[in-house]
Amino acid sequence: MKIVDEFKSFAMKGNVVDMAVGIVIGAAFGKIVSSVVTDIIMPPLGLLIGGVNFTDLKIVMKPVFESNEAVTLNYGNFLQVCFDFLIVAFAVFMVIKAINSAKKKEEAKPSAPPQVPNEEILLTEIRDLLKNK
Repeated sequence: MKIVDEFKSFAMKGNVVDMAVGIVIGAAFGKIVSSVVTDIIMPPLGLLIGGVNFTDLKIVMKPVFESNEAVTLNYGNFLQVCFDFLIVAFAVFMVIKAINSAKKKEEAKPSAPPQVPNEEILLTEIRDLLKNK
């Protein structure tokens, strides 16, 4: 039972739960980005370079022979995944940049001058009066 209690303690820590939420949201974000790349960005790009669908790009290393399938090097799919990665990386970069910018603005705000205690103000006034006598 000790291991189960230890695991429960570990799993319920705030950081682990936050990380799990981040992973789930990240997976969903990845699907959205893949759809944007596949369905919105790549068709016009393929049209611009001659109607090429990147996922269909491949090099046939061994053609179909009788009942054996062709052996292909699917570099188009690799290009698609690379575009997906670049867009995700750029989006994460922009989010981090926005967060850092907000932190800098927060740090740049002038802080209120330190409050001087009343006793110190009174003592300063007494000192100045004694100097003037």
